[in-house]
Amino acid sequence: MFDGNKQIGFARVITDRAIFAYLCDVFIDEDYRGKKLGTWLLQCILEHPDISGVRRFCLVTKDAHEFYKPFGFTLLQEPERYMEKINNE
Repeated sequence: MFDGNKQIGFARVITDRAIFAYLCDVFIDEDYRGKKLGTWLLQCILEHPDISGVRRFCLVTKDAHEFYKPFGFTLLQEPERYMEKINNE
């Protein structure tokens, strides 16, 4: 997302375009927050025809749960199925 030549927002989706999508690196420049730009950006992403039909859309957030809830994101329904590997090097 740009304001003229200045980048003010960004988001990335990693997907196979059929079964799974992972939303990450969502960012809005601090000077532009509170103007619904994050909402608009997420709407554009979720409505994009290449990924709008993906069965499972995941994300990880430390503190923005309430922001993502209106878009249909919830806590994991089956957390026992998920695993992770963390490299602390």
